[in-house]
Amino acid sequence: MAKQGVNLVKATGTIGGLTLVSRVAGFAREMLMSRVMGASWQADAFFVAFRLPNTFRRLFGEGAFSAGFVPLYAQRLHGPGGNEEARHFSEEVLAVFLPTLVLFTALFQVIMPLFVEAISGYVGDKLALATFLTRITFPYLVLISLVSLFSGILNSLARFTAAAFAPALLNLAMLTALIVDRRGGEGTATTLAIAVTLGGVLQIALLVAACARAGIVLKWRKPTITPGVRQFVRVVVPATLGAGVYQISAFIDTFFLTRIGTGAMSYFNYADRLNQLPLGVIGAALGTAILPQVSRHVGAGENVEAARVQGQAAELAMLLCLPAALALAVSAGPLVFALFQGGHFTAEDARLSALTLSIIVLGLPAYVLVKVLTPGFYARQDTATPVKTAAFVLAANIVLNFVLIPPFKIAGLASAIAICSWLNCLILYTILHRRGHFRIEPWLASRVLRQLAAAAAMVAALFAIKYALAGWFDGSVGHRMAGVVALVGGGMAVYFPLVLLVGGTDTSELKALLSRRKRAKKLEEGPTDPGAAE
Repeated sequence: MAKQGVNLVKATGTIGGLTLVSRVAGFAREMLMSRVMGASWQADAFFVAFRLPNTFRRLFGEGAFSAGFVPLYAQRLHGPGGNEEARHFSEEVLAVFLPTLVLFTALFQVIMPLFVEAISGYVGDKLALATFLTRITFPYLVLISLVSLFSGILNSLARFTAAAFAPALLNLAMLTALIVDRRGGEGTATTLAIAVTLGGVLQIALLVAACARAGIVLKWRKPTITPGVRQFVRVVVPATLGAGVYQISAFIDTFFLTRIGTGAMSYFNYADRLNQLPLGVIGAALGTAILPQVSRHVGAGENVEAARVQGQAAELAMLLCLPAALALAVSAGPLVFALFQGGHFTAEDARLSALTLSIIVLGLPAYVLVKVLTPGFYARQDTATPVKTAAFVLAANIVLNFVLIPPFKIAGLASAIAICSWLNCLILYTILHRRGHFRIEPWLASRVLRQLAAAAAMVAALFAIKYALAGWFDGSVGHRMAGVVALVGGGMAVYFPLVLLVGGTDTSELKALLSRRKRAKKLEEGPTDPGAAE
């Protein structure tokens, strides 16, 4: 048991450290990209070309392998057939899945002009460039889907290093492209598109080599619908259809962003990069942590305990997301100016990106709460309700975009996203409440109100720091970065001691929940998705 604990700590440290490398490289990439490409129409065209294969990647790579391949592979690996049966299953899936992806990619290469035009509304040179760039980046879908397969194999073997480092290779490839080609315009956009596909090649090469070192070498088989493949498809298709509802929203956002005007894709990209920091870390951690716990309690008929776990997770979500959302909203200007302004990215570009960020983060707490609420459905084998809710919210988002974008442009789109995040959260909570599965208990309401009070004090402190250091945020890059450090440090120094002082959380309960999160994340899931490198 002690050895297992040491191995778990070691794996956690390895994955966390390598994920941090990828995140740092990703931010360096975005900071350099903003200065080299600015918010030009060529930058917009590249972001469309980068967004489209990544949206399909989330659908096929994450939807298929997270829900289907990994559990089925692990089942065979630990069964009587052991490594040989698991390898055989991998080869069967690869033999069917790879040709399917290749045919899908080839089809889109043919229809790419029509597809890009339908999604983006671009015409003329902008459509030609976006189509050209997307044709270059689209093979990344095949490569990253294969990365998901090989990562699933390695994770099942408790070999986490290569899969954890793989996302950094895409960021490093794109960062290298920006360092080598700093012309800007169409030339750099083309170099970046090539770097995306090369990054995928590097990722799959790394993971194939890691599998070979682990003694796993997959041989090519004739595509055959075997019982194992049929089992895989039965699991994957519903999961992919469910994920499809969420990924359609990415296409919808792209559809409207490209019609707002030049620069809108860039403004949204940089704003969402900052929004994704707390969203990805907190939301993914909580969803991973509580699903096994809620499922166990529900299976044992302990509905009160299941609701208690969700309540604790909701408390932690608000403890972290309220200050993150409010701090990002208040500090959006200094953050964006410090990180992205410079070169071809003007002060006006930074202002519009900051405006987008300040609005979109207001939906952050609701988005993370959805991650807390959905396990209440999944634990009861109800996967349909969250999907139906997401479909309704998607329709509402489209309506709001048509209403809000004409008068408010990109601020209207950001507002629609934030509003729909809260709408999704409210609908899911109402359904759980009516079914008697979860309700906001007095203790939870009391703690959230105390967290709000501490967050209000933090906001006042942030405004004071912004006023006191106003000159720093208009100065050199060094002064701006120092101002951001002062904002972040000052906000944390006010919020966390104050929230403990006013009783906004119970530290003993949080320690228990965090302990469950660490065990669940590494034992149930392994490392995060290897393709999540955007």
